[in-house]
Amino acid sequence: MPALFALATSVGVLAVVATWLFGLDPLATANLQVWQAFIAWGCHFHSGGGTAGSRTTIACMSFGALVGMVAVLLAGQLGGLGTFAAPIAVGLGATVIVLASKVPLLATIPASVYGFASIAGLILLGADAGMTPVRAFVPTILSILIGAAFGYVSEMLAGALTKKSVASDTSAANRAA
Repeated sequence: MPALFALATSVGVLAVVATWLFGLDPLATANLQVWQAFIAWGCHFHSGGGTAGSRTTIACMSFGALVGMVAVLLAGQLGGLGTFAAPIAVGLGATVIVLASKVPLLATIPASVYGFASIAGLILLGADAGMTPVRAFVPTILSILIGAAFGYVSEMLAGALTKKSVASDTSAANRAA
């Protein structure tokens, strides 16, 4: 099977599985989010794929989520600044992410931003249900881990589908000769 079709098949089938799994207990009741996992899944490929892509995804997105959680907590403490509290907290968080990119494990700034946005999204979406920054942290990290795993598995499965068809094509060609 051509590599693009193998990857499309792998990602498509696993997307069905991931979406289904996130709708089941205990993932659903633990506030794990399929959309956060999909961001991590994409980040895996954006970060080069393979073990290194998963490592970068997990480290940077988790770091970004931590910075995002702290930024939201800080915004609450800066209430005296009125409508500038959240923008200043976000600006400080963005500064921290960029400065931390000097550390090789945290060098992929976009991946850290994805983590920041993921936790901020969960906090904002769950605000009516009492989703605090601290309560959002663990589900975000778990969703990131699951998404990175799906990225890795989809890549490996696509590789297996590609190799299998290449081996089959070679065997068929040898039999025909």
